[in-house]
Amino acid sequence: MPQKSVTWTIGKQKNIALIAHDSQKPVIIQWCEEHKDILKEHFLYGTGTTARMITDRTGLPVRGYNSGPLGGDLQIGAKIVEGRIDFVIFFSDPLTAQPHDPDVKALLRIAQVYDIPIANNKATADFLITSALMQTEYDHEVVDFKSAVAQRAQTL
Repeated sequence: MPQKSVTWTIGKQKNIALIAHDSQKPVIIQWCEEHKDILKEHFLYGTGTTARMITDRTGLPVRGYNSGPLGGDLQIGAKIVEGRIDFVIFFSDPLTAQPHDPDVKALLRIAQVYDIPIANNKATADFLITSALMQTEYDHEVVDFKSAVAQRAQTL
């Protein structure tokens, strides 16, 4: 039986999470500076150190959560589930092992499950932030998890 879905709307003003591994923090700060005129029109969130550094160096207001290794990636993931984050810019370091790699994978997975845009590098972030969809509402289909849980509870 096909899963039911619900329509979620990403508003004209996006809730954007900004995350970067340590080696990528200068890159995301520079990227935020380059796209400051666009980013200032949206609500910005980030993991601890990244959020603080972006605010300090660009003047953009970024609401900070915990540092990634201290659960920040999971906090952002929870906000995705709640429908409070609808866009993620995550400059990861593919060449360095991360102690919180399972959390990073969980964040990437939940972004995929909830069908939200996610950029893992500067090129993708450039394409997304300059998309015409940044200036409009966007409807997307998400699995109706309440219905799926109810159906599963009946069949087990």
